[in-house]
Amino acid sequence: MKKLKLIIPLVALAFFSCDNYLDINDNPNQATESNVNPKLTLSAAQTASFSPLVRRMNELGSVFMNQWGPNVNSFTGGYAEEFGITMSNNFYEDIWTSVYRNTYEYSRIINFQSADYDNHKAIAKIMKSFYFQYLVDIYGDVPYSQAHLGVASPFPTYDDDQAIYRDLIVQLDSAIDMINNAPSTTVAVGAEDVMLAGDMSSWIKFANTLKLRILLREATKAETDAATDTYLTDQFAALDQNFLNFDLTINPGYSNGSDSRQNPWINLMWELNLSSAGARVERNTYRFRRASDYFAGQLNSSSDPRRSRLFTTNGSGNVVGVEQGSATAPSDLSGFGPGLMVEHDQDGYVMLLAESLLLQAEAVERGYISGNAQMLFDQAIDASCNVLGVTPANAAAYISAINTVDGKGYAASADKIEAIMYQKSVALSCINGLESWIEYTRTGYINNIPMPLGATSPTGAKPMRLMYPTSELASNSANVPALSVNQSFTTAPFWKN
Repeated sequence: MKKLKLIIPLVALAFFSCDNYLDINDNPNQATESNVNPKLTLSAAQTASFSPLVRRMNELGSVFMNQWGPNVNSFTGGYAEEFGITMSNNFYEDIWTSVYRNTYEYSRIINFQSADYDNHKAIAKIMKSFYFQYLVDIYGDVPYSQAHLGVASPFPTYDDDQAIYRDLIVQLDSAIDMINNAPSTTVAVGAEDVMLAGDMSSWIKFANTLKLRILLREATKAETDAATDTYLTDQFAALDQNFLNFDLTINPGYSNGSDSRQNPWINLMWELNLSSAGARVERNTYRFRRASDYFAGQLNSSSDPRRSRLFTTNGSGNVVGVEQGSATAPSDLSGFGPGLMVEHDQDGYVMLLAESLLLQAEAVERGYISGNAQMLFDQAIDASCNVLGVTPANAAAYISAINTVDGKGYAASADKIEAIMYQKSVALSCINGLESWIEYTRTGYINNIPMPLGATSPTGAKPMRLMYPTSELASNSANVPALSVNQSFTTAPFWKN
């Protein structure tokens, strides 16, 4: 009996394309009069903005980094645009609409007319900076200073991407100052903060870590640009090295009570209820996505203990992948594994401890901050293993084994930054794939990632940015910067050296 192949182009996978999870507003430029205070809106803002991060942004990065492929044994037509690298104004345009829209909610909190919510406003400043960094990283110039002003600025102008980056540091410093100097009348933050439950000292750690990431994004530019080098030197000298020392998670009360209550990652992959036999019921979005052949080879070649947690494995304990762009694949392709697929109510990850530690390792390696780069590097791998459920013994054995592997272990690598970027790509795999693609664009590592079969890149390489979406061209055409398809491959945000 022939196996039925489903024809599912990526754009038809509505579960993944439509980020309407706990949608909380319609128009980011529409002014609304509301008496709803920040205590009542913070959790909705945090929850709604996280959904596109773990869904579409994660997918884009994971495919571009050649970590995911389609299950060609059961589906046809998937990832055609991604593998052909067919850039257009419609390509992943929902990232723009969802992220830009959701940052509006943070602006509402920041601008709320009351002096009693300094801590809520500080949290909103940090979260708005977190997501605006990604808007710049993906698009370059974006509306910023005139964003979210409603009728006062219905057609916001686009700000220079470097100017935005520099102001994000100012905003984070402001947020830290607001927390440290909140007046006694400030309303306490509690359970409405579904990330840190009002632990303001931890919010300072997150702000410092975000500053570290923003500054390091300019590190390769500083190698040849004296002004950037001076700026980074001054900023790092003033940077408080009180960074995240835990996995930063979000959980507003995820459950299988309804689609809108599920963890948004799990909501894509599993039906709400078990089968009559008590088994998980997989959605097509789970059955479609499989490991890529390239990434499977990377994990298998070093016997990475995370492989059986990131993906399902065969009888030999190996991940089985599909070559991107190929119409054929082994029958036992690997799907997402038990380290990623836990329960309907599992936490979401906003920033991993592993990422914090690898950022610190890079900063030490570049001479920006003090510390032991190899210790931070090894701790990051251990933290990555821990979050996926790898035993401490297996994590320790892997760290020891790769000490002799160039490009993967710290001690043996001629280029330490390359090893840091490789381990970051594994640590963030399937959790925040977008961050890995941005770091790949910034540094050029990992330089052996193959292009998909049939790719038609004008440069022979992956794009360095997305094009401005059709929705923005239609609604704000006078201000959208001109950007051709070729320019999405040849120009990048300002931080690209």
